[in-house]
Amino acid sequence: MTSFQWMPRCAANTHDENDAETLVTGGLTPWRERLAKNLIHTLLGEKITVPQLAQACALSRSHFSRAFKRSTGMSPQDWIHRQRIAQAKRLIQESDMTLTQISAECGFCDQAHFSRTFTKTEGINPMVWRNRAASGNS
Repeated sequence: MTSFQWMPRCAANTHDENDAETLVTGGLTPWRERLAKNLIHTLLGEKITVPQLAQACALSRSHFSRAFKRSTGMSPQDWIHRQRIAQAKRLIQESDMTLTQISAECGFCDQAHFSRTFTKTEGINPMVWRNRAASGNS
């Protein structure tokens, strides 16, 4: 498990001038949303749990999950999966890594789980997607 570099609450609680305009009733504050998304992107290749994200945002797991969904329109786990698939698509297009290497790089426990998730999300398996992307028909 990765240890987090926690920032003091006062340091993390910085505001943009536009924060008031982006608040969603019942959602995360903009700084908490940024913090959670940054942690997800930083730890994408590792196991990420909702309790880890909630702790980083100084919220309970249930409150964090509800607020994250209000802010993003999807659960934390669905958002993590979407980011992993987006990274996998980039790696498929931009690298010559094998699908097994890509699945590990993107934080999937194995290639079978990666293939199932990719197929469910994209409607085709990653090898077919790779072939279409290579031929310019993605």
